[in-house]
Amino acid sequence: MAGQRYFSNELFKFLRELAENNNRPWFQSNKDRYERHIKDAALQFIADFAPHLRKISPHFVADPRPAGGSLFRIYRDTRFSKDKSPYKTNVGIRFTHEAAKDVHAPGYYLGISSKEVFCACGIWHPDGDALRKIREAIVDDPASWKRARNAKKFAGVFELEGDSLKTAPRGFDPEHPMIEDLRRKDFIGAKRVTKSQLTSPDFMDTFTTICRAGAPLQRFLCRALAVPY
Repeated sequence: MAGQRYFSNELFKFLRELAENNNRPWFQSNKDRYERHIKDAALQFIADFAPHLRKISPHFVADPRPAGGSLFRIYRDTRFSKDKSPYKTNVGIRFTHEAAKDVHAPGYYLGISSKEVFCACGIWHPDGDALRKIREAIVDDPASWKRARNAKKFAGVFELEGDSLKTAPRGFDPEHPMIEDLRRKDFIGAKRVTKSQLTSPDFMDTFTTICRAGAPLQRFLCRALAVPY
């Protein structure tokens, strides 16, 4: 709810110390800190954001379950990684589209580390089919894409980020006027916020306003992927 402080500087302190002591004995000794300052705080934030998210779009999900919901697990999957550190040193909160279990779809995201805090909207690393549909939507209706990308509401808050191909994607004209956007592999709007903003009692309002500004991009991507916005 507005006026409630969800996150404190103890979150950043824990993440810094975890980066220096990324091992099970230390984590077990400090697990109560993780649960109090990160897990419980994040789950409460997710639950309280749900009604705000429904007003932005009824098709995105804020799931406050402690496992399998909007909060990413802190435990790393080390099976196929050379880095065997057992814990993530960042906090990830995702608000996925209701269709995300069946198709690649856009979402909202809050990322927190000891070094930065950022909000994002859009779609990160879509699969080949989804990426082709987005590119085809840009080619089929470049005016709609430019309106979404350049909308004051969106561009005044977000910057488009992510990876891009070095050359034109196969099947697309290298001379197309939208070629820089067609080369994108991610369609993500990102907005950095300060640590003091995150720990402010006004952060719920701040985050809601930022997510609302993502509507032009989200609408375009949902339409391209044939999912409702």
